[in-house]
Amino acid sequence: MNETTSKLKALTENIETIIRGKPKEIKYVVTALLAKGHILLEDNPGAGKTVLAKTLAQSISEGAIDFHSANGGVAFKRIQFTPDLLPMDLIGSYIFDESKKDFIFKKGPLFTHVLLADEINRASPKVQSALLECMAENQISSGDTTFQLDQFFFTIATQNPIEMEGTYPLPTAQLDRFSMKISFGYVSEEVEFDIYSNYLAIGNGKNTVKQVLTYNDVIHLQEAAEKVYIHPELVKGIVRLVQATRRHTEIALGCSTRGGITFIKCLKAWALVNQRDFVIEDDIRDLAHPVLHHRLIFRNREASRTALQQIADLEVNKLAKMGIPAKP
Repeated sequence: MNETTSKLKALTENIETIIRGKPKEIKYVVTALLAKGHILLEDNPGAGKTVLAKTLAQSISEGAIDFHSANGGVAFKRIQFTPDLLPMDLIGSYIFDESKKDFIFKKGPLFTHVLLADEINRASPKVQSALLECMAENQISSGDTTFQLDQFFFTIATQNPIEMEGTYPLPTAQLDRFSMKISFGYVSEEVEFDIYSNYLAIGNGKNTVKQVLTYNDVIHLQEAAEKVYIHPELVKGIVRLVQATRRHTEIALGCSTRGGITFIKCLKAWALVNQRDFVIEDDIRDLAHPVLHHRLIFRNREASRTALQQIADLEVNKLAKMGIPAKP
């Protein structure tokens, strides 16, 4: 556990040298990575989303894998989603090879380790759906061939608020593929002053960021997250919470079973990121909004602000009164 803790601390601190004033948001991103999931960042342009994805990729050194990263670290690809983007621009396509006199498949940018899908809601639903298979099943199908993606495939997608022009709302099926959805937000006045004072060093992240983990380290951390202990009573509490979202009068569509499983995976990873090998009641409160909120459809805006947190608080308080032991 000490070795795991030191590795995770090194990763988060390394990212914090570039992404200033957002320790909790960095933990959320690392949690999604360890839970073998993907994360959606909804925020205004210029909040540091692209830099975060690059810094994460540069913090992890390559293993013996097929991808190549010019900037050091595991392979990182950025796709700028636009209205004229086509699915083949993501997946790849078959081209004719004169030397072999045959068609060969030229892989698209989805064949990577860390993928930044920038402004995903600016592309058409047809292109958005091209991400569904690779995010859900870790594979890409083209024609009669299915290509298996590397087990380290992590998507950080960004989207602008729906109120901004030229955007397409992500369908529920697409949102459900993201383990977590968070808002990065602006930094405090003190942190922003620090960023302005050191923008040259921060902008030159290629030379500032160190490779603190290896590819295999991340795989081992993901395996360690799966082994984190969660008490059966906490699992029962999660079941009650999920079912309560389906019965709430202000929620039109509640959480799915898949959403509940993802919640448990993220709870285990969150505990590990916070230097524990067991889940506690407060973890449920901490992750209820980033993991479950985007999976629900609310009847009005006011309900979207309060309904889920009320359900989570009620269940956490109930679990706290039970005096559940943290470890078996």
